[in-house]
Amino acid sequence: MLPQHCLLIQIPHGTPMPGEGKTLDFSDPFEVIVYVILPILLIVFYLIWRKKKRKNK
Repeated sequence: MLPQHCLLIQIPHGTPMPGEGKTLDFSDPFEVIVYVILPILLIVFYLIWRKKKRKNK
């Protein structure tokens, strides 16, 4: 088993360390749009597209 400090040497500078992830900030409109609204819209549009594609066959 490698010591902890050997693994830290391999992480490049400027890269977030494991466990340093920040949580989603719902007060920031950009994060709400990108991480909540856009994925929901993509799923809805995909389902609509798939339904139309099946009708055309």
